[in-house]
Amino acid sequence: MSNRVKNSIYSLALVAAVALVWWWRNRASDRPIKIEGATMGTTYNITYFDKQGRDFKPAVDSLLAVVNQAINTYDIESEISRFNQAETGLRLSLPYLLPPLRKAHEIASATQGAFDPTVMPLVNHWGFGYKKTTRPDSTKLDSIREFIGFEKVQYNQDSIWKSDPRVQLDFGGIGQGYGADVVTDFLRKKGIANMLVEIGGEGMAVGTNLSSGKPWELGILDPNSTRDSLFFKAYVALEDQSFTTSGNYFNYRVVDGKKYSHTLNPQTGFPVEHSLLSASVFARDATTADGWATALMVMGPEKAIAQVKATPGLEAFLIYSDSTGALRTFVTDKISSRIRINP
Repeated sequence: MSNRVKNSIYSLALVAAVALVWWWRNRASDRPIKIEGATMGTTYNITYFDKQGRDFKPAVDSLLAVVNQAINTYDIESEISRFNQAETGLRLSLPYLLPPLRKAHEIASATQGAFDPTVMPLVNHWGFGYKKTTRPDSTKLDSIREFIGFEKVQYNQDSIWKSDPRVQLDFGGIGQGYGADVVTDFLRKKGIANMLVEIGGEGMAVGTNLSSGKPWELGILDPNSTRDSLFFKAYVALEDQSFTTSGNYFNYRVVDGKKYSHTLNPQTGFPVEHSLLSASVFARDATTADGWATALMVMGPEKAIAQVKATPGLEAFLIYSDSTGALRTFVTDKISSRIRINP
């Protein structure tokens, strides 16, 4: 065999190999990579598409571990815990406490305190926090409410301080959404353009689901679901939008035969008692959606509907019960075309 023939065969083989690699990478880019784990007292699930087939789980776990060191109240060494234990304030060393604090301030102001991260003493009082109270004592609520209120917290670029040493912060109503935003930003910087990031039901749908060629579809739980029997009231298709659902499905306590919701009204000090069963919120980022869903659950259906209508950029799907106990729904105009509601 002549050298010319050998060279031709080699060139053809090289071209075929390059074509095979190109085909395989493009084929692989349509296959989702899925990672999951535990964080913030719940779980995370991430689906993404990557032509390079990279496994980001170690990096995501490390990133979320640092976020927890900033905002997790169950970690006594975290920055938020050290602030809660401090007499006056704290100088920040991590970059992950200030952003959710600023967003919390924004939502607290917009909702006239329906969302308020200084509820930590109330959360512990009712047994939903790191202090496991056996029996709440409603006679103590007036004294606890004296140091509830975001106006008692101030901050700047590197520090946070309080006007009363008893003030404590809780990011339970915004932290999981913020964690999802941090992970989403990290993956975007790695070149990931199509992904679904979810932490404890809060997250971001970015790009499309390349497996189906359609937007990401998520189910919204029916309030009649139980832990052993989960079913959906609606499905929503999302692209480049955050999502969160806040509700009193399973997180409650029963004391002396009375059920207490984990959603606490910062202004009354009591768990809420109204007919709003769940609030799904869609916004540009998951931190915003998470905080607003918490606020709407405090407000109840009438006030929540009015608030959503009056707030630009906020889309919502609410499930509530009417005077007969039947389920009713409300959905904002822009998101309505993307939601399929089951009868």
